[in-house]
Amino acid sequence: MKNKLQILKPIGKLLLLLLLIAITFTYAMFQGGFVSWFLFYSFIPFALYSLFVFFYPLSDFYVERRFESLEYKAGDELKVTLTLRRKVPFPLFYMVLEDVVTESLFRQSAFQKAKSMIYPGFRREVKLSYFIDELPRGEHLYSAVRLKTGDFFGVFEKEAVIECKDQLLVYPSFVEVQYRPLENRYDQGMTSSNVKIQKDTTMATGVRSYQPGDRFSWIHWKSFARTNELMTKEFEERQSHDVLIVLDREYSAAFEPMVTFTASVIRSIIKKGAQVGLVSIGEDHQSFPIRGGEEHQGQLFYHLAKVQPDSRFALGKVLQGEGLNYSQSAAVFFVTAEVSKKMIMSVNNYTKRSSSVVIFLVKAKGESYTDEEKALKAYAASRGIWLKACYDGDFSSAFAEVKRA
Repeated sequence: MKNKLQILKPIGKLLLLLLLIAITFTYAMFQGGFVSWFLFYSFIPFALYSLFVFFYPLSDFYVERRFESLEYKAGDELKVTLTLRRKVPFPLFYMVLEDVVTESLFRQSAFQKAKSMIYPGFRREVKLSYFIDELPRGEHLYSAVRLKTGDFFGVFEKEAVIECKDQLLVYPSFVEVQYRPLENRYDQGMTSSNVKIQKDTTMATGVRSYQPGDRFSWIHWKSFARTNELMTKEFEERQSHDVLIVLDREYSAAFEPMVTFTASVIRSIIKKGAQVGLVSIGEDHQSFPIRGGEEHQGQLFYHLAKVQPDSRFALGKVLQGEGLNYSQSAAVFFVTAEVSKKMIMSVNNYTKRSSSVVIFLVKAKGESYTDEEKALKAYAASRGIWLKACYDGDFSSAFAEVKRA
């Protein structure tokens, strides 16, 4: 019924306009005189224009959308240029133009729609540009351009939706993080250092004189039997820069800072020539193997651009239900906005097989470090886990003084 009314409404307006033309003409014919004919001839141009607007097809327009750049990151300014072209230069008094795009694009913008009024006149080509100050991270889909115009009296209003599909992928923003791999020698403590070195006690490469602090199991007994001097085995030292990052996608006010922090750490690790993997835990769990290089960074950033806080369960509960596949020598970084005793107990399972485990507790601006979280930091340290609070806007010092208590 509603669709029928929408079809009959413009037809009714057309009949009304024709009736008004007939009335003014009849009045001029019967009344005669200057005034009646002046009224008729003054009304005719506007009436004819309204008739032409009624029959003019807005499908004559072709729309092209252009972005100033191919890649954007969160916080960048976006400039969009819309170009309208048509074959018939019919004079249009005004036109309301709306760029149809997902609402996620205007999450941080002052306005909610890309909508503007233009005055095409007789022009065959019209260009319109608009700006969005701060782009939000994510995938934003443009589907069409909506055109709306009408006559002088507002009797006839025409609307058309012209399909024009585009996809805008906004990558997460990142900051410079002074990443320093965690040094971890077997049976020793963990500190931040310029390289991460692991002593492989299964492969002896030589012997040297005993030094205070050497372990009893490192003594080379055959040399001691021959020379009667304590000698210690020398082991092969392997440099390992493997890092696995586990991103908690449970909803939080600090989720966007978490994504920014994760992207910053990934970029810093790969920039150092190290290798990094990612496990993204949400409604769908996605894992990326530990690799290096710009191509791998692009794959991780692509995922971080589209990721949403859609996890229905706390990270501690998820970790109890499934394990993580990674190299034993890899350091594991957990990025979360909430920490609990249950989560630390779940993470504790990975301290037995990983060289180092760190929980980065990301805080949004204005959030404070609670007494409960301070107590949990000590609890985590007693289990060989480092709990580090990172504040939005101060991620550059995330790896400062990371060491085992």
